[in-house]
Amino acid sequence: MKKPKPQQQMLLRLNKFISENSKYSRRKADELIKEGEVLLNKKPAKLGEKVDPQKDKVTILGENVSQKKQKIYIALYKPAGYITTRSDELDRKTVMDLVPKIENLKPIGRLDKDSEGLLLISNDGEFINRMTHPKFECEKEYKAEIKGSFTKEKQKRLEEGIRIDRKKTYPAKITILNKEEDNTILTIKIHEGRNRQIRKMFAQINCPVKYLTRLSIGKIKLSNLEKGSYRNLTTTEINAN
Repeated sequence: MKKPKPQQQMLLRLNKFISENSKYSRRKADELIKEGEVLLNKKPAKLGEKVDPQKDKVTILGENVSQKKQKIYIALYKPAGYITTRSDELDRKTVMDLVPKIENLKPIGRLDKDSEGLLLISNDGEFINRMTHPKFECEKEYKAEIKGSFTKEKQKRLEEGIRIDRKKTYPAKITILNKEEDNTILTIKIHEGRNRQIRKMFAQINCPVKYLTRLSIGKIKLSNLEKGSYRNLTTTEINAN
């Protein structure tokens, strides 16, 4: 097999290049390409095209997209009261208010406003995809305090999968930390990332969540971070997931 030429090794799929260097996801990039809003060297781009970041010029809606120099990986302890989005039309507090103002940083996945805990933020599209795409089955662990009687039967239902939003959840693993008649503290591990999934799962068995915090995502742990603070991920953490 012939070795690829050095120039070929630099080529990236257009949607991947856009995702890594702009606010647009790969899916949105493909939509914009179909709509003719993306120009490659001043000509309408086509789906599946590849670009040389050092030579080609990519423009979206009249704005140039340039390759970033530095990739950023942040672990944030999201406090309750902040929403997981890059900006908010209602001017509510967002997780981006808690991290450096660096272009193209994006929250990885979501954590609802009332929940707290580990949230990853990055500008590396490949890393974001690895942490969120279902095929990688990235495990997430949460600590929850719930109301109501949490029986073994209810625990089994959750662990085997329960139907929410017309779709059954994948198996979960639950560990009881403290149990009283009408209050239970536990940890739960899942590898999905549906909207408000943990809260919906427990609501389905009439055990509403009083408190919820995310402890880990894959091999990355909340550790001793304080609420509202952040740290850079280590090379080991970035490559382990």
